[in-house]
Amino acid sequence: MPKNKTILVAPLNWGLGHATRCIPIIRALLEHNFNVMLASDGAALLLLQKEFPELESIELPSYNITYPKKGSHFKYKILFKLPHIKKTINSEKKMINQLAEAGKIQGIINDNRFGVRNKNIPSVFITHQLNVLTGSTSFFSSKMHQKIIKKFDACWVPDVDDVVMNLSGKLGHLNKEAFPVNYIGVLSRMVKKELPKTIDILLLLSGPEPQRSMFEEKLKTVFKGNDKNILMVRGLVEKEQKWENFEKIRTVNFMQSTELEETINKSKIVVSRSGYTTIMDLTILEKKAFFIPTPGQYEQEYLAKRLKDLGIAPYCKQEKFKLKKLNKVAVYKGLKTLSQQPVKYPKLFSLFQGK
Repeated sequence: MPKNKTILVAPLNWGLGHATRCIPIIRALLEHNFNVMLASDGAALLLLQKEFPELESIELPSYNITYPKKGSHFKYKILFKLPHIKKTINSEKKMINQLAEAGKIQGIINDNRFGVRNKNIPSVFITHQLNVLTGSTSFFSSKMHQKIIKKFDACWVPDVDDVVMNLSGKLGHLNKEAFPVNYIGVLSRMVKKELPKTIDILLLLSGPEPQRSMFEEKLKTVFKGNDKNILMVRGLVEKEQKWENFEKIRTVNFMQSTELEETINKSKIVVSRSGYTTIMDLTILEKKAFFIPTPGQYEQEYLAKRLKDLGIAPYCKQEKFKLKKLNKVAVYKGLKTLSQQPVKYPKLFSLFQGK
């Protein structure tokens, strides 16, 4: 019997979305008899280690990207960080080359880490951003990203290939594809269940600091003293789960997949960032939502505006959010599953089977 191949799964540590959308892929790899090695850093790695404590994991060097307090400065902060990012990419390449040369991995599934690939083994890049929105520099940031993607053996986009009814809009759909793109369908670790709606408003926090903390303070200010049943999941992955009360708001630092799935299913309305992974999860669970994009993140602002224009969910800027804005949710359709087609994992994983 040939030894099972080991696939390295490496999500970017930037918020929790890249890690959480890799969870269904890891589960599928294990079901299809692959070995899996986890690789990331910070909260993303900790989250995957908690979900899959039995799997081997390695810590990759950190990109150390944080948001400025003023969202409009974000682009310039990234430019300032470029030398550090380049150094991190080179360190990642070295680590991956060592693993590949030692025969420890036979394939790579990489969610937005630029240095995690190897020319001698099949390497996949997962992204919903074939176009990277950066305002006036979107053309250049998109071309740079596409140049990186081209170096991989395959590009998996977690969306449907329908040019009209899809989730990512112009982010994940090019007018002319410069490389083969595989639309793998909406990716989520969640399953819709009909449960009694015991939570009136679920506040779902995520994303890098300091914007995550600023979002938390904003929501606490808006919802304190409210008589509805409100639960806040703070998006802080730590060693132990901690439940606390802030005035009438019940708070918890983090939840693992099964508990979070049940909590969202039991919620009437979800208030969250318009991060792409969150949108995919809420689509699968067919939820009513109100979105507050991370200030200065063009991608989240675009996604929130697009969902509003399609009559799916309302949104507003962080500084303008007030309690009465939630009344708008009722007149929007809510998120609905786009396709009943399950992800075709055997076809995707055939890349790793070799000749």
